[in-house]
Amino acid sequence: MKMKKFIAIMAVCGLAASMAAGCGNSKSDTNGSGNTDNGSELSGTITAAGSSALKPLVDDAADAFLDENPDVSITVDAGGSGEGLKQVSEGTVTIGNSDVPAEDKLDADAAAELVDHQVCVITMAPIVNNDVKEAGVDSLTKDQLISIFTGKTTNWKDVGGPDEDIVLVTRPESSGTRATFQEYALDGKEEASNASMETDDSGVLLKNVADTKGAIGYVALSYLVDNKDVATVAIDGVEPTLENTYSGEYPVWTFEHMYTKGEPDEVTKAFLDYIMSDDYGTQMESLGYGVSSKMTVTEH
Repeated sequence: MKMKKFIAIMAVCGLAASMAAGCGNSKSDTNGSGNTDNGSELSGTITAAGSSALKPLVDDAADAFLDENPDVSITVDAGGSGEGLKQVSEGTVTIGNSDVPAEDKLDADAAAELVDHQVCVITMAPIVNNDVKEAGVDSLTKDQLISIFTGKTTNWKDVGGPDEDIVLVTRPESSGTRATFQEYALDGKEEASNASMETDDSGVLLKNVADTKGAIGYVALSYLVDNKDVATVAIDGVEPTLENTYSGEYPVWTFEHMYTKGEPDEVTKAFLDYIMSDDYGTQMESLGYGVSSKMTVTEH
C-alpha cells in the first residue's frame, strides 16, 4: 500500500511539473510559416476587399497560407480600391487592398487610422483586341495614348491601324487601376468614359476587349500571364514587362497596398508577413507582380 501511494504522489507531481512547463511557454509570436513559435496552430478569420488588380495575388497567397494554417479562414473580394479602403476604414473587413495610397480615396482623419503594408509592385498595361495588333498597332506614343483615352482620336487608322472605330473599355472613378493609369500613362489627363463598357472587374474588362473589335483598355500584368486573348501595346517602344518596370524604363506602375485599421491582429500579421516574405517572392513574380526590393527606382 505504501509503495502504491508513493507512485501515485510521484505521478501527480510529474503532471503538475508538465503543466507548469506548458504555462511557462505560452509565447504567441509567429514564425515564417504562420504557425506560432511553440508550434501551435494559428486560427482566426481574415476578410479582404478592394483592388481587383491585387486580388489574384491575395487569392494565391491565401491558398498557400491556408495549406499551412487550416484553422484560418480567409475571404477575398474585389470591388475597387476605393471600396476596399472604405470598408477597412469602417471596420467591415480586416484588410483593404488598394492600388493607391489611402489619402487619395479617404479624408485625412480616416486615412490616418489605417496602417499601410506595401506588399508588391504592379504594372498596368494597355491592351487591345487582337485585330488591332494584327493590323500593325504594337506601340503607341504617350501622346497617341492620351489622345485615344481622352476621346480625341476615334479611329485606329489615325495611329497606323485599321480603318475602324476605337472602342474604349473604361473603369469607374473608384478604380485604383484607373487612377494609376491616368497618372502615369495619361499624364493626369481625364479619361473619357464609356458607360456601356465601364467595369472595375479586370476579368470582365479583359473579356470585353477580347470580344470587341477595335477595343482598347488596360489591366495589370497579373491578368496577362499566359493570356493570348488580347494583345499588349508598348508605350514609346517600351514593352510592359516586369524587367522594364524594375529598370524604370516602363512608366506605368505603382506599389500595392494592403491596409489594416490600426496594427493587425496576430493572424492578419502572419498572413501579411507571408505575402512579403522572400520565400513567396518567386511565386509573386510568376503571377505577374513585382518584388518591391528589385525596383531600381522608387519614384516616377
